[in-house]
Amino acid sequence: MSQTLAIDERQDFITTKGRQKAHLKCDADSIAGCVSQRACVYCGARVVLNPITDAIHLVHGPIGCSAYTWDIRGSLTSGEDLFRNSFSTDLREQDVIFGGEKKLTAAIDQLAVKYHPKLIFVYSTCIVGVIGDDLEAVAKAASKKYGIEVVPVQSSGFIGNKSAGYKAACDALFRLIEPENRAKVGKTKSINYLGDFNLAGEAWIIKEYFRQMGVKVNVVLTGDSSYDQLKKVTQASLNIMQCAGSMNYFAGRMQETYGIPYMQVSFLGLEDTADSLRRVAAAVGDAETIRRTEELIARELEVTAPIIEGYKKKLAGKKAAVYVGGGFKAISLIKQFRELGIEVVMIGTQTGRKEEYDTINDLASEGTVILDDANPAELEKFMAVQQADLLVGGVKERPLAYKLGKAFIDHNHDRKHPLSGYVGAVNFAKEVYTTVCSPVWKYVRPGGVTHE
Repeated sequence: MSQTLAIDERQDFITTKGRQKAHLKCDADSIAGCVSQRACVYCGARVVLNPITDAIHLVHGPIGCSAYTWDIRGSLTSGEDLFRNSFSTDLREQDVIFGGEKKLTAAIDQLAVKYHPKLIFVYSTCIVGVIGDDLEAVAKAASKKYGIEVVPVQSSGFIGNKSAGYKAACDALFRLIEPENRAKVGKTKSINYLGDFNLAGEAWIIKEYFRQMGVKVNVVLTGDSSYDQLKKVTQASLNIMQCAGSMNYFAGRMQETYGIPYMQVSFLGLEDTADSLRRVAAAVGDAETIRRTEELIARELEVTAPIIEGYKKKLAGKKAAVYVGGGFKAISLIKQFRELGIEVVMIGTQTGRKEEYDTINDLASEGTVILDDANPAELEKFMAVQQADLLVGGVKERPLAYKLGKAFIDHNHDRKHPLSGYVGAVNFAKEVYTTVCSPVWKYVRPGGVTHE
């Protein structure tokens, strides 16, 4: 494997199903000089917290950090839209030399007076970790002055990878949920839906399924959530978790601190959606809930299964490459592509965990390349070697696919169309078909366009 790589240190992060022992290295800092596709610590924190609709998100750092994550998620809101703004202290050379605490205090003063928010998140960035501004002290003083919650998010760089940002976001969330009355913990027969960010209204789709099943949703974290809703998180009796990468740490702390159990779910594809609905019904419902759940699944499959089967006939034999953020999504995509008659020949993630890679290895076909924290050169090489017809990824991967003359599917957090649930499965199948089977590929060759 080392002969195929430009950087020898990367060989432990890449394996091929059936040709090597499946001991993939993961959850480590990116290798220097690799220019991987993984985002930074601050970005990891911001994408988790950003969908909280009535919060001020203040980035303590250079303006580029704030611009990079401005409205980064395609999250929708049923209430306030304060989260659509991105505020920055715009640290510059003099601030680096003399410190940025005064500038941060002034920024909080302006935001508190103008918007009167209940909650302000203050994100630290790489430069703040270097100059040592005391966010805790500034936040504490501002909170006392205005009678609101000002929560520092310790997401400065040089301390880890994107997963560290997820943990920083979860730590910030945990500071918000201390219940005033611990006797109320877990007393309502409801669920918290963790790791859904209401991209294109996906949380609303899943909540409607639960309504039809007779299951009450307490809070979604963090899609379309608000300050007041987050304060009620401890009232649920079960946490279900879609994006394990971003919320596994939070769910574990909830179980340890408040005794609220959790389970992992996925609403991507027909198989995982049905399985997840059934497991939730069995965990929190009774015989009536289970009956209603089976009726819901039957109704949805009656409509969607023939559509999926129609696309499967047109897509049979195609090959897919997958490079996404979390392991849960990669696992679901293997199953979802099989529903469409498509074989996944390369699969990787930015933040997958060991147990997720073990599952990926079990599901993958012989000869599938599995990789963690890939760089562009590796993605291009293995897409070509594996003869993939399309790549599923995020905005950074799109140019790589098009340069190779490959189709591309956007499965990133800034998309505007839902991919969860039964409606999402149909949307995904339609997008795969229209992209892979587009006539444009007759006129494209790797590296340029062929004019006929």
